[in-house]
Amino acid sequence: MTANSLSNWQPDWTVAPGDVLLEALQEREMTQSELANRLARPLKTVNEIVRGKAAITPETAIQLERALGISARFWTGLESQYRSTLARQESENELASQANWIDAFPVADMVKHNLIQRGSSKAGTLANLLSFLGVSSPAAFDRLDVAAAYRASPAFMASPEAVTAWLRWGEIQAARVDAPPFDAPRFRQALNEIRPLTRKEPFAQIFERVKAMCADAGVIVVLTPELTGTHLSGAARWLGSKAIIQMSVRYRADDQFWFTFFHESGHLLSGPRRRDFLDGADSVSPAADDADEAAADGFARDALLPPSDLKVFIDAGDFSRTAVRSFAKQQHVAAGIVVGRLEHDDFIGPSQLRDLKKPIHLSTDRT
Repeated sequence: MTANSLSNWQPDWTVAPGDVLLEALQEREMTQSELANRLARPLKTVNEIVRGKAAITPETAIQLERALGISARFWTGLESQYRSTLARQESENELASQANWIDAFPVADMVKHNLIQRGSSKAGTLANLLSFLGVSSPAAFDRLDVAAAYRASPAFMASPEAVTAWLRWGEIQAARVDAPPFDAPRFRQALNEIRPLTRKEPFAQIFERVKAMCADAGVIVVLTPELTGTHLSGAARWLGSKAIIQMSVRYRADDQFWFTFFHESGHLLSGPRRRDFLDGADSVSPAADDADEAAADGFARDALLPPSDLKVFIDAGDFSRTAVRSFAKQQHVAAGIVVGRLEHDDFIGPSQLRDLKKPIHLSTDRT
């Protein structure tokens, strides 16, 4: 291929624009000095372009088109591709020097859940991880508020990197869901309608209905399994005008699952000031004080089992299987929720009536 045929050529590899320019001059038996005169540019400028020391600007590209008959679009495209390749090579070299940064992340888990792919090198895996996190570099990640807040909390026992990856997973899932802005009254009504659904089966189908009802109220519910180092049961967060309830499906019994769901719902309804909350699996919550957690616990307890009705049942003192099932039916909630409450309040032992707690089976979304 000669330089004269380059005008409409789109290369699939990168060559230095100066090399192509030199070839074009040689084909025309034109010196760099003559080209400089035809361009009305200093010889030094032409020489620097040939040696790759200077870039071909759009203005120079137009001049080359007129002087050599090779389109300006070709020259600007070649220059752009060349500079982009140099920048990418420089970036890859920089990532190679920072590759060990990924060791703080649960990479194996993230690969297992198809969140990222392993690259051909550790630097390649790092590049994939950064793309998943939506940041350009490890330095950019360190500037995220979420990461900084977790590092600053001595009570937070989880890995801030793992937690941030888990939260990002939730954000990606939530971004796929169309929902109106958060509507607190509508969400409260949805929770009233969700409560009796705790008795229904199959669980997976019922929970799809729950997600749809919440989405109509501006609350996006996502299920993301734990990643190594997270130690979280759930999170209540804000994504613009919408809310997210993210659950780790750590607990596989219906009482714990529904309590966590209503607990996170309580956070969203806690007041006019919108805050993000993380709830640790071991009752450690770095993003909120004890009062916030107590309020969310109280909301979940009272929403699932009204205190006055529960008091009447407890005062009767009959915690037999028949009595529990009858009370649960009267309250329109799953029997396992009643068992879990009695167990939590030490009215029954941890091994009693456990068969009334139903195991849950969920298929979680993949990115």
